[in-house]
Amino acid sequence: MTATVRATWVQPEDLVGHELRQAAEDGRDVRDIERRWYEAGGSPAPDRAGASTPPAPPGLRAVAAHLLDELALLDSPLADDEPTALDAIRDACPQWPHPRTEPGAVDREQPHPRTEPGAVDREQPHPRTEPGAVDRERLHAAWLGRAAGCLLGKPVEKLPLEGIRALARATGNWPLSNWFTARGLPPALAATYPWNRRSAPTSLAENIDGMPEDDDLNYPLLTVLLLQRYGRSFSTVDLARLWLEELPAGRTFTAERVAYRNLLDGLEPPDTARHRNPFREWIGAQIRADVHGWTHPGDPGAAAEQAHRDAVLTHTGNGVYGAMFTAAALAEAAGGEADVHGCLAAGLRVVPPGSRFAQAVRDGIATAREEDRFDTVVDRLHMAYGRYHWVHVLPNAALLAAALTHADGDFTGSICRAVSGGWDTDSNGATAGSLAGLLAGRPDALPDRWTTPLKNRLATSVPGFDSVGFDTLADLTHRLTRLTHEEALRP
Repeated sequence: MTATVRATWVQPEDLVGHELRQAAEDGRDVRDIERRWYEAGGSPAPDRAGASTPPAPPGLRAVAAHLLDELALLDSPLADDEPTALDAIRDACPQWPHPRTEPGAVDREQPHPRTEPGAVDREQPHPRTEPGAVDRERLHAAWLGRAAGCLLGKPVEKLPLEGIRALARATGNWPLSNWFTARGLPPALAATYPWNRRSAPTSLAENIDGMPEDDDLNYPLLTVLLLQRYGRSFSTVDLARLWLEELPAGRTFTAERVAYRNLLDGLEPPDTARHRNPFREWIGAQIRADVHGWTHPGDPGAAAEQAHRDAVLTHTGNGVYGAMFTAAALAEAAGGEADVHGCLAAGLRVVPPGSRFAQAVRDGIATAREEDRFDTVVDRLHMAYGRYHWVHVLPNAALLAAALTHADGDFTGSICRAVSGGWDTDSNGATAGSLAGLLAGRPDALPDRWTTPLKNRLATSVPGFDSVGFDTLADLTHRLTRLTHEEALRP
């Protein structure tokens, strides 16, 4: 009987192609292994799906497992510039940030306002708060912003850039400024670029009825649970235990699913991130970073350290930097920084400057400053980073930094630019919305068209949170912020 159940993202025969691609990106010479793989009948990495089509021939799985172990023995020439251990990361960061009130704290760079025609005016800056204090309304806006940005990107996830543009243009929504819709869409275009089949029933304008489940919201909920149970001193093992108790395996993808499998096989962190995990530098750890940033207002260094303990369960190198960068930028915003450029600068201070991640962020910022039309910004970034998988952290980091820079703090501009640039649309929209929501400072500063359809209701499979309101989540997060601050003051 032919097997019909295939677990995506974890079968050895589906991982080799991705590991060969990862090796090419980090400079390892794998020509001999690649030759042997294709001679044995192996396939390249699937372009967008989690498993190859058709299934691999019998006997290839054993070959794949052997070659994955061979690939793991090859050292990357980029390893010295892209460490994973926290001490090594800190040693590589000469401007590692300190709490604002700490003696000898590093001065922040001056903000870089846009001077191009059409730059969006920002509201007056909100008062800056002391480390450990954050307004509940600011957290409420962050939760709503994350949900709205994620929901905007859901129906076009996995679509190529040209498809996203064509669908939006055909419905009079380009430059992107509102929810995607199938109303008025020519049938031929709909057939050429089909909406994400899982998301269209809940995420198109005509279908939205509250916030549907998404891993970009599940992981922040799990972080709330993590901090409630273990406090800010949680370990990576504590996180692993929480996942096994509360996170359904079927709700994990890419690096998270590999790490979950490794836990079930008896591996301990950080080996869970390394063993047969070609997705270890993808975006998964970054989408888990928000609550770490929100609960460390004004202390981006501490936020980055906490995000690191989370990230190393599943990721290494640039994948870890994505989480640290995001947490630090959000911590800066949570502390009252009203300028998006200062937040991005704070994020860069916790990333080794010689890493590819830091270069991607710098590229995104520079390109956004050089071009008035965001379409041109996106085209340039796709030329530079299009060789990476659409879920890899590097192209998405460049796009996120560009979108936030170009929008100059405007909420609608931030989420729409992040989603309109393609790649991991819902994840980029979520992170952009989180930061822009913090900068907006309160829920009523976000346009109604983004918040009203959410109906203050979030669907999730995380136990105890299904149908939770975003106001309730703001209350819970605010309490965690106060608790973690009190922990920091204890002798």
